[in-house]
Amino acid sequence: MRGASVGCEFSNVMATSFKQVKHALFGRPLPSERLEHERLNKKTALAVLSSDAISSVAYATDQILIVLAVLGTAAAVNYAVPISAVIVGLLVLVGLSYSQTIFAYPNGGGSYTVAKENLGTGSGLLAAAALLTDYIMTVAVSIAGGIAAITSAYHSLIPHTVLLCLVSIAILAIVNLRGVRESGAAFSVPTYVFVLMMVMLIAYGGYRAFFAAGPASASGVIRLDPVSLEQHGLAGAPATLALAWLLIRGFAEGCAAMTGTEAISNGIMAFKQPAQKNAAVTLGWMVAILAAFFLGTSLLARHYGVMPTTTDTVLSQLASHIFGRGALYYVFQYSTFAILVLAANTAFADFPRLSGILANDGYMPRQLAARGDRLAFSNGIIALAVIAALIVWLFNGQTNALIPLYAVGVFVCFTLSQAGMVVHWLRTKEPGWRWKAVLNGVGALATGIVSILQVATKFVEGAWIVVLIIPLIILLLRKIHRHYSQFASEIEFKGQSPMIPMHHTVIVPVNGITKATAGALVYASAISDEVVAAYIEVDQRITEKLKADWEEWDIGIPLVVIPSPYRSVLRPLVEYVESLRMVMPGELVTVVVPEIVPKKWWEHLLHNKTAFYIRTAFLFKPNVVVTTVPFLLGHAYRLRDLIEHDDQIGEVAPDPLEGGAPEQLEEGASGRVEAA
Repeated sequence: MRGASVGCEFSNVMATSFKQVKHALFGRPLPSERLEHERLNKKTALAVLSSDAISSVAYATDQILIVLAVLGTAAAVNYAVPISAVIVGLLVLVGLSYSQTIFAYPNGGGSYTVAKENLGTGSGLLAAAALLTDYIMTVAVSIAGGIAAITSAYHSLIPHTVLLCLVSIAILAIVNLRGVRESGAAFSVPTYVFVLMMVMLIAYGGYRAFFAAGPASASGVIRLDPVSLEQHGLAGAPATLALAWLLIRGFAEGCAAMTGTEAISNGIMAFKQPAQKNAAVTLGWMVAILAAFFLGTSLLARHYGVMPTTTDTVLSQLASHIFGRGALYYVFQYSTFAILVLAANTAFADFPRLSGILANDGYMPRQLAARGDRLAFSNGIIALAVIAALIVWLFNGQTNALIPLYAVGVFVCFTLSQAGMVVHWLRTKEPGWRWKAVLNGVGALATGIVSILQVATKFVEGAWIVVLIIPLIILLLRKIHRHYSQFASEIEFKGQSPMIPMHHTVIVPVNGITKATAGALVYASAISDEVVAAYIEVDQRITEKLKADWEEWDIGIPLVVIPSPYRSVLRPLVEYVESLRMVMPGELVTVVVPEIVPKKWWEHLLHNKTAFYIRTAFLFKPNVVVTTVPFLLGHAYRLRDLIEHDDQIGEVAPDPLEGGAPEQLEEGASGRVEAA
């Protein structure tokens, strides 16, 4: 008698437990008016939006040296310094350009918004596709690089690289789902610890290099190894041409240091007021920190003559030389791991925000524009985590395998953004527009050349994948937009013609006379005067008995028997409903399906899902409405228990079925449907 109550209590306990777990992981829901309080100050924003750019010092110098390794250690580390200096110059130029974008486009959107408004929709979608690709690769590369920092210190963890990457992505997603403010608070400490450790490394390393006894700067002649040249596709090439090509490739690989530069201009709305000023100041901090760390790392690498290996990164070897293998070394490695993992947070902050902007413009699913319980773009965060995890798994978490796919899209965005700003200045002619246009024009030309170099030098190694994916993303964005445009056109009602009343017939599929059938017929009778009970005949003997029982029941609703020689339930029912619509144009048919709802989850496995299949079958049929009338198993017992309880305390509960006795409640609908 108490089974239903126990089941209900169990469901309530499960629901409460789920809510408690959800609140523990993601925090309690925040009201919409809290959105302004979730904005970031400059210090927190630097941790959230600049970790991608700052963390690139952990692998940018490595990538230059890996390409130049064919020249020998001495020549490689010597050439790495001027290459790094050129990249730093380009970084400053791009940073100045984006500082102008911040004030010109205070609502954010970065390259997508600038390109779309000034160069046209096609350019805007190209920038959006490139940005989305770059954000996904940022997560994959940053996580893989962070795990590489840990495996450099603990070689026994190398076989578990992929698992560690996936766990890190999951943790990042959970923290970001808790909201922008909480993720910023969680990530500020590791970011600033890394900044402090890098300052100590460069300052102490520089002191030892120039004022204390230490290894002399590497020097030596260029050595072109024929085997390595063949691996780079330069077998038989003249020495001068081979050197030039290697330097260009090293430059292209080192430009990975500039990824994330656009993040702040994309996320202006995440800053506290005055948002534009705070964003511009934070961008200046980020560029200065990144330039100093990147150039400092390359100078130290030249002085100590270190080259990346399969087990140790450049930073790991520099920390070992400068700090020794003591506590400071491990603190440095842990902070490097943390900043690289948290670098992915830049993408987790900007990918959902850009997706929301695209969704509002009708180029991505509208669900991506919705904020979750914690005022974060939850759907975008989850989508990014899933895609990035898949890429990490496909590439086995290897940074060197992922890097060729990285930074290709970001320079396309740089170019489009700066070219768009040139058009913006020429159109608006704001004060100082001439020098601003020249600055953006030079930046667009420089980053455009780098874009070509990125594709040319990395094409065979994997950049072809990005070159293929970006057009596919653009096609997908256009297809989504076309759907939303057609959708808006079809549902728009301009009031040109009055709504024409339709003839309404209600069909109730039945398989016998049961409480569930009675409940569905009661509901059908309430919404239309023309109700038909439809029985799909698969066995004539059962049909004859049902006809006799139906005639004896005598409820005034006709029973239509639909033959099904192939024992299908759906096809004959669909054909019958279609025949009604063919006889009378404009006919509205409602199919009312009785649905059994068991008390326990496992009992669902013991019943077929005919109601679900019927809904699916009529989903794309015009002028057909499908509704279900649930019959909750055990519900009548709960009502009887309540009535018995009221009787015991001297109160008579009103009968919900028009004065019927409690026994009638247990029996369900009895006799005629009118009585029910």
